Amino acid sequence: MNSISLAQIEQYAFEKKEFVLAEDALNKVSRSFTFLTNFSKDKIIYGINTGFGPMAQYRIDTDKLNSLQYNLIRSHSSGIGKPLNEVYARSVMVARLNSFLQANSGISTGVIQQLILFLNHGIVPEIFEHGSVGASGDLVQLSHLGLNLIGEGYVYENGNRRKTAEVLAEHKISPLKMELRDGLGLINGTSCMTGIAAINIIYAKRLVQWAIAASSMLNEVIEAFDDSFSAELNAVKHHRGQQYVAKEMREFLNGSGMIRNREELFKDDTALQTREFERKIQEYYSIRCVPQIIGPIVDTITYAEQIIEDELNSTNDNPIVRPDENNVFHGGNFHGDYISLEMDKVKIVLTKLSMLMERQLNFLMNSKLNQKFPPFLNAGTWGLNFGFQGVQFTATSTTAENQALSSSVYVHNQDIVSMGTNSAVLAKQVLENSYQVMAIHMMAICQAVDLLEPDEKDRLSSNAKSVYNQIRRHSSFVKEDVPQAESIAAVYNYIKETPFKL
Repeated sequence: MNSISLAQIEQYAFEKKEFVLAEDALNKVSRSFTFLTNFSKDKIIYGINTGFGPMAQYRIDTDKLNSLQYNLIRSHSSGIGKPLNEVYARSVMVARLNSFLQANSGISTGVIQQLILFLNHGIVPEIFEHGSVGASGDLVQLSHLGLNLIGEGYVYENGNRRKTAEVLAEHKISPLKMELRDGLGLINGTSCMTGIAAINIIYAKRLVQWAIAASSMLNEVIEAFDDSFSAELNAVKHHRGQQYVAKEMREFLNGSGMIRNREELFKDDTALQTREFERKIQEYYSIRCVPQIIGPIVDTITYAEQIIEDELNSTNDNPIVRPDENNVFHGGNFHGDYISLEMDKVKIVLTKLSMLMERQLNFLMNSKLNQKFPPFLNAGTWGLNFGFQGVQFTATSTTAENQALSSSVYVHNQDIVSMGTNSAVLAKQVLENSYQVMAIHMMAICQAVDLLEPDEKDRLSSNAKSVYNQIRRHSSFVKEDVPQAESIAAVYNYIKETPFKL
C-alpha cells in the first residue's frame, strides 16, 4: 500500500519534488486492472457496461464501452469560477494518484503514468473551484483533470494558460487512451476536496505559528504579566493544544526583559495601600487567554490533518476492485463527508483566529485600552495624520466576511451529499482572509515596536527582534500618510508563502 503524508504533499505541491513510483507499484495496479477486465466480461458492473448515476439502469453495448468513458469526461467538464492555482492543482493530482496507487480502483497503468508525467513536467491542469456536490465524488473538477490527461481543454505551464494538445506535443507526451473504466475511475472520488484540504491545512499550520508569534510580541510591547502562559497555570487544563500554545509562547519570549513576573506585584509593599491601580492587574481576554483561544484551533487543525491523511491514503472510488477477494464491491467510498466536516470545523476556527487578531489589533489602536501608544499608532500629527486607522477598517471588514462565511456546508445540502469541495473552497477563502488580517496585525505590532522607548526595544526577546526584522523587509514605519495596500500585500505574501521561522 502506498502511503503519503501532508509533509510529502508539501514537497510535491510547493517544492515540485519529482514523483517517483515505489518499486512494484505499477504491477499492483496492473493486477487490479487485469482482474477487473476478466471479471467484468460476463457481468454487469457499474460504470463499465452501464450508464452513470440516474442512467445506471441502462446497459451499454459492447462496441460503445470505450466511448462511454470519454463521454463521461467530456460531459462533466462543466466547472466554473476561478481555476485552482498550481499549488492546489498539484495537490489534487497527487491525491488522485495516491488513491489509485492503493490498487483498488481497476484503472489502467496508463492513468498512473500520465498523472506522473503531468506532475514531473510542470503541467498544471485547469480545475475550477465550483462544480462538485461531493458525492459520487468530485465529478466535475476531476473531469477537468481527466479532460487534460486525454489531451483536451486547457492547462497552465509557467503561469500561462495554453491548449493542452499543444503543451503535450511540445513535451512529446501522448494523450491518455482510456480503457475499461478509466473515465469513471478518474472522476469518482474525493481527490479534489482532499487536495484542497491538504493545502489548507499546511497554510493553516503556518498561520497558527504567526498568530502565536503576534500574540507573544503583543504581550511584550505592553509589558504583560507572565503567568497567563506559564507552565503551572496551563498544566491544570488538560488540553494538548492549550499546553502547546503556552509552551510556544514561553519559548518565544525566553530572554525577554519586557515581560513582567507576577512576583513583582506580590512583593510590592505599596500595592495593598493603593486604591486604584494605574495598570491593569490582568490583561484583556485577547491577550490573557491566548493559550485557551488558540489551543482549540491547534487541536482542531491537528485532528483535521489526521483525517485528511487517512483520506489521502484511502481508495475513495466506486466500485472497489478486490482481486484477493475475487470480487467487486459497490458502495459509497466516494462520499466526502469526512473532508466536508473537517473543512467546516477548520473554517470556523480560522475565523475565530482572525477575530482574535482583529481584537488584538483593536487593543493596539485604542489608546484608552492599551494606555501606552498613541491613537491608531499615529506617529504623525494627531488630527492631521491618521496612522493605522484605515488599515484597521480593512482588518475589521475582512474579519466580518469570515464570520459570514463560517456557516456549515456539511449540514446545508440536498440528497445527503457532502458538498465537501464547497466546504474546502470556502475554508480556502477564510484562510486567505485570515492571512490578510494577520498581515495588518503584524504591521501594527511592528509599528508599536518602533514607538517603544530605545531601552524597551533593547529588552525585547531575540525572537521578537527576528520577526520584526522579517516584517520590516516588506513594510516600513508609518509616520506620514501613505497608501498601505502594497505593503499589506507584500507582508501577506511573505507570511503566507514562507514557513514560519525565527
